[in-house]
Amino acid sequence: MPAHIRTLLTDSGLAIPVTGGRLALGTWQGIYLIEHRDRPHRREVMLAVVGA
Repeated sequence: MPAHIRTLLTDSGLAIPVTGGRLALGTWQGIYLIEHRDRPHRREVMLAVVGA
């Protein structure tokens, strides 16, 4: 139950613009993965590229 509440409070998807082949993040911005499980768990990352 607590993990379900944490999932509601944190996002599970992310859209990041790419400019000139690089992630368009600001000076103090970063991407972090937060794990809510006590035991190791297998994760998969899906990347979708949209645009020209």
